[in-house]
Amino acid sequence: MNSIQDPFQMTDKVRDIVLRFPKSADYFRSRKIDFCCGGNRPITEAADESGVSAEELLAELNCMMAEHPQTGEEQHWPNAESADLIEHIVGKHHRYLRDELPEIQKYVTKVSRVHGEHDPHLLEVARLFGELRRELLEHTDKEEAEVFPKMLNWESGRESEVLGKLQTNIAELESEHDGAGQILKRLRELTSDFAPPAHACTTYRLTYSRLEELEGMTFTHVHLENNILFPRYAL
Repeated sequence: MNSIQDPFQMTDKVRDIVLRFPKSADYFRSRKIDFCCGGNRPITEAADESGVSAEELLAELNCMMAEHPQTGEEQHWPNAESADLIEHIVGKHHRYLRDELPEIQKYVTKVSRVHGEHDPHLLEVARLFGELRRELLEHTDKEEAEVFPKMLNWESGRESEVLGKLQTNIAELESEHDGAGQILKRLRELTSDFAPPAHACTTYRLTYSRLEELEGMTFTHVHLENNILFPRYAL
């Protein structure tokens, strides 16, 4: 049973733990616990889904917090101005998607073409990735062209009409996040947690590695929006 002095308790929600201690995002990923789209739930529910006891999760998280109290690149974003956070999301995460998705597409296409007959799951990986790529790029374009400007507009004028439209937009974005999360979950399942088979060539292995990196970057991207940026407009 955890002590009252421990930083995290049974009633804490997953997303709140990540907000207070960003390094925990890596831990939740390793436990296959969704901290972005599925972060609005207590640690006990997340533990049940992952098959690990809540006591064990809390003990490990509290130990990590004691060893690394102020780590993680996202440490200060909860207190940042919305304009600065938006600039970070666009400059780092949107740019990453625009640069990386076309490159991953080349790898996925090549590997599915060369190895798809022997490993037919790669054909489904290619199909799902194509869907994910299209959705993510459309999503980022919508944010930059429509939603983010509305956020900054509301910040300056605080007009109720703008806020109402913005909240509708945010609900749509969160739904799109859920859809992307489901595709990433299926990609992880199809690739056995991005573990290439023994016969995999270098390109095959690199494809899995880049897909796993994409998953991690997307989880952080969605966390910044769902758990930090979007709640500021749920007034």
